[in-house]
Amino acid sequence: MTQVDLLKLNVNEHTEKKNGLTYLSWAWAWAKALIADPAATFEVKMFGDNPYMVIGDTAMVWVTMTMFGKPMTCMLPVMDNKNAPISVKGRQYKDKYNKDQVSIIDSFNVNTAIMRCLVKAIALHGLGLYIYAGEDLPEEPRLEPEPEPKPELKPETAEKLGQSVQKAVKSVAKAVGAPEQEKAAYDAKMVLFGEVIVEYLKLNTTDADLVSYWKKNQGQLDQMKASHPDLYSQVLIRFSEARAKMKEAK
Repeated sequence: MTQVDLLKLNVNEHTEKKNGLTYLSWAWAWAKALIADPAATFEVKMFGDNPYMVIGDTAMVWVTMTMFGKPMTCMLPVMDNKNAPISVKGRQYKDKYNKDQVSIIDSFNVNTAIMRCLVKAIALHGLGLYIYAGEDLPEEPRLEPEPEPKPELKPETAEKLGQSVQKAVKSVAKAVGAPEQEKAAYDAKMVLFGEVIVEYLKLNTTDADLVSYWKKNQGQLDQMKASHPDLYSQVLIRFSEARAKMKEAK
């Protein structure tokens, strides 16, 4: 198994939703890492006697994951169940029953942060990377700039894509019975939609345009995610790569 295989792997069945975020099981992710590379190791960085770095009144854990001979380091704040940084010195608050409580760094929440950080470090090697692809989407600006002209697909590119999909539909429809033709057409439609998005990403555009384009096609993308998860993962990876290149260019 290679990093390319890890990038293509669908991990949705091993995730859970919590407070609007998606979490991947650390035990399952670690098992997959060992299958991909039996020599895989991870290391939690120590800061004196503590496995976390103090930043102001908050803490950050560091985990280095080594796979295929390449170390990758990820950092993560120690957070509470609302994904807010926990105070090192302690913070008093009242719970929903109006009782006084104290939120403070302890062994439990530090350990939780370390294991979540491990999963993210593994993701840097490819496994479940698409889960984190949207977490750095920029917030809506308070003052929006004047809209720039949206680049369009070149006519010859769209025509070429259309011809290739039509050939695929005819080929599949010929190989299967009539009841399967509708499914074949739908599959071809999803493939075309994915190819159109990939071609759009190659055009000279901005990061804001990429995000806007993704949101405008969210409905079809959700359909693709449900019916063609592997194709969706590939499109999401290409989208993330395009945004990363855009940020590097800046």
